[in-house]
Amino acid sequence: MAKPRALILTGYGINCDYETTHACDTVGFKAYRLHLNDVLVKPEGLFDYRLVVFPGGFSYGDDLGSGVAYSSKIRFSRSENGGRLYETFMEYVERDGLVLGICNGFQILVRLGILPAIENSYGEQQVTLAPNREGYFINRWVELVTQQDNPSIFTRGLGRIRLPVRHGEGRLLVPDEELLQGLEQNRHVCIRYCDREGKPTQSFPQNPNGSQNAIAGICDPTGRVFGLMPHPEAAMTLYHFPDWTGMRERANRCGEELPTKGDGHAIFRNAFEYAS
Repeated sequence: MAKPRALILTGYGINCDYETTHACDTVGFKAYRLHLNDVLVKPEGLFDYRLVVFPGGFSYGDDLGSGVAYSSKIRFSRSENGGRLYETFMEYVERDGLVLGICNGFQILVRLGILPAIENSYGEQQVTLAPNREGYFINRWVELVTQQDNPSIFTRGLGRIRLPVRHGEGRLLVPDEELLQGLEQNRHVCIRYCDREGKPTQSFPQNPNGSQNAIAGICDPTGRVFGLMPHPEAAMTLYHFPDWTGMRERANRCGEELPTKGDGHAIFRNAFEYAS
């Protein structure tokens, strides 16, 4: 059987596209990197892929705010036949397409209103990703705990995981209490920043950006669109972890077998299993 195809979108300022392409290939996809301008030439080509990934980076230099220019290009651009790229993209989602947004990709999906789409309000921006509470760029590994009561394809079967974050605008904010309740009650929250005991936290640096309710990643109502600030493509193997030698030594002393796959691997693997 042919491998399911994954599309990794790239463009000016995107810098995690090669890592993300490798991650998709590693779990079994046939992955392709494609510039957004090329997608605009033939938007219907989206239907050739089972997974579309918006990778991390700093699209258009974040000059107008993170993800603003890239999302605006998707929302307002028209193809050569006059069709709107945004409408084709939404049709892709409706046709059982999988979408993953990582860091800047998460910011883009939020600006487009594809996440969280509370009560199916696609196209309406309901939350934002604001500058980190501490006021500067954060690059560190964080502990995360996944929510088990959400429909996300990508986080099925996960518990506590570790992934790296590297962003300056990752603080998820919800403008009013009613929307925040809708986000929680309708099970859009997939992962949260947590402390060493696995409890969600607002404390820095465990919660690196000050996100409300320690939210690190959310999904749409279908569970097929998922966005998160941490980088799963940067935690695909044990050797990505900064303390892997210590992990190896502890496993040897306890007579345990140390897994070679990193915590990010399962997120891509879940997508592949669904696509297959």
